[in-house]
Amino acid sequence: MTNETNNTLGFKHFLFLWFGAAVSIAEILTGGLLAPLGFQSGVMAIVIGHVVGVIILVLGGIIGTQERIPAIVSTRISFGVYGSYLFSVLNVLQLVGWTAVMIIAAARSANEISKMLWGMDQLSLWSMGIGGLVLLWIALGREDGLKKVNMAAVFLLFGITVLLSNVVFKDSTALNAPPMGGMSFGEALELSIIMPLSWLPLIADYTRFAKSKTSAALGSGLGYFIGSCWMYLIGLGAAIIAGNPEPSAMMLAANLGLSALGIIVLATVTTTFLDAYSAGISFTNIFPKLDEKRIALFMTVIGTGIALWVNIEQYENFLLAIGSVFAPLFAVLLTEYFIIKNRQLRPDLLVNWSALAVWALGVIMYHQFITMEFVLGATMPVLLLTSLLYKIIWGYTKEWKSCKKYPTAS
Repeated sequence: MTNETNNTLGFKHFLFLWFGAAVSIAEILTGGLLAPLGFQSGVMAIVIGHVVGVIILVLGGIIGTQERIPAIVSTRISFGVYGSYLFSVLNVLQLVGWTAVMIIAAARSANEISKMLWGMDQLSLWSMGIGGLVLLWIALGREDGLKKVNMAAVFLLFGITVLLSNVVFKDSTALNAPPMGGMSFGEALELSIIMPLSWLPLIADYTRFAKSKTSAALGSGLGYFIGSCWMYLIGLGAAIIAGNPEPSAMMLAANLGLSALGIIVLATVTTTFLDAYSAGISFTNIFPKLDEKRIALFMTVIGTGIALWVNIEQYENFLLAIGSVFAPLFAVLLTEYFIIKNRQLRPDLLVNWSALAVWALGVIMYHQFITMEFVLGATMPVLLLTSLLYKIIWGYTKEWKSCKKYPTAS
């Protein structure tokens, strides 16, 4: 439980925090994946997907604000103490993966720019350097100084976003680009929902410090929706016009030169900080005596090490794997919290096997919908079906327990 004196984050803090989180190379690259759909259909998929994804994201944040608990701890409401340990491990794995993906993507962009400017090919050096800056950002912690630095960074990133938009859309060719084929609308919709969904196991880590539920919900929702949609549109337009959503190419086209390196590094650090810090928070759900900041630093080191030898060619599969785990997980939790209205953390509930079984079925359903290329993607039908299934099973379980407690006379 968080002390009320720590609840100091207001609307502007969440607006800047989540806009800064959205302004990243990964978001631009994901937008570029939607290019086969054409610009108009791509925009439709981006907007609809983000509306769905951000609503779910905000609901997860509301739990953190009302209960003053981190995201993974909130899963104890539905899955029990040991059940939450499983999701802590899965979340740490995906966050370390995100840390590595963010670092290697930024390092590749920075390396391309340094090769153009100085003829230097130092990919590993860039990976270690960016990882080191993330370590420094984490070391600063949640102090007031970091809030001010983060706000200043977001204002700078906003200006950069405007500049990149001008580079991409100064030629209106992309606006009339027809579909090229090779991607269904459902797949594009899913790639738009997944990005906000990937933040679900993190958002309550920060909204638990909110001054109010309204400020956290509006600030987080607006900040992420605007920033993420904007990044997707930049990537989509760049991929259609130039066939390359790589940010370094756009920045060199804008004649940013050395400034481009700072832009890439800044955008990466403000986003990767959230991944690494929340990995530490999730780890302390299992080992509460450990210091979350030290664990976050350790996770950053691991993520940086992975970035030195992995590639991100399987990036789309990584996104789908995240969706398959966390869409049914939060379908169960949100159903428990908002529909069933069970909002208690029960220390005596070690494992809720029925909730775990419904979650497992949801994972299977997700992969089935992906292979079907369903027009609504996989997340939306899985959320609805998992929620309905859990509500039905919960009702039968409650009735069975009632009958067991009060047997009828024979």
